[in-house]
Amino acid sequence: MNRNKYQTIYQDISGQIIKGEYHFHDQLPSESLLVKKYNVSRETVRKALSLLQVNGYIQKLKGKGSVVIYQEGTNLPISQLVSFQEINATLGIDYQTHVESFKLVRAADHPLAKAALNIEDDTLLYEVVRIRTKNQRVNIIDTDYFIAELIPDLTKDIAAQSIYAYIEKELELKISFSNKAITFEPMTDLELRLFAEAVPPYAATVRSVVHLANAVPFQYNISKHRASEFRFVDFSRRMTEVDK
Repeated sequence: MNRNKYQTIYQDISGQIIKGEYHFHDQLPSESLLVKKYNVSRETVRKALSLLQVNGYIQKLKGKGSVVIYQEGTNLPISQLVSFQEINATLGIDYQTHVESFKLVRAADHPLAKAALNIEDDTLLYEVVRIRTKNQRVNIIDTDYFIAELIPDLTKDIAAQSIYAYIEKELELKISFSNKAITFEPMTDLELRLFAEAVPPYAATVRSVVHLANAVPFQYNISKHRASEFRFVDFSRRMTEVDK
């Protein structure tokens, strides 16, 4: 297992739940069976199950083990910080990525990105526009601005695969957290052309600023979704007195 073992178990089981291999109110295998299946310690299995519970996939019930409480919601994990490659691998949604545009630009020419990243006019940015298609239909348009000094030697080929994998594996940087906002906005002429037959002609727009582990922002993302198909579903768990 390349990543932490409990995270690998979490990704495997959450993927099975999302794909419908486990249904609402199904019971997961016991901790003992999971220990044998993944050849790990009981503590590792418990950490994976705890993460599944925190993220709304299961509920651990006394005397009954772990019961699935996930019900199908939004297709994409808006509230999680994951790359599209990870989404495809985990959810099995089979989106294809095409790099529509890749160029080096000045922050002064992109005031929203400049303000979001809190940078100077002459800061160089990689502007990357990628379209996400399924069944030859554009469902998502992602526009990203990466600070070139922080993410050096980025290429169109890398953008077509996984920029996050490049950042974490090649540059050995840690991506830590993001702030996101969701709005619904009229589509631009470019978006109408790319989405095609968009009814209504509005895009659900997710804007986010992503930070490295040292809290420095490095990416400004604008993700446009078909409003007719976009659903934001999140899971919330009330803190107990013990948690506070």
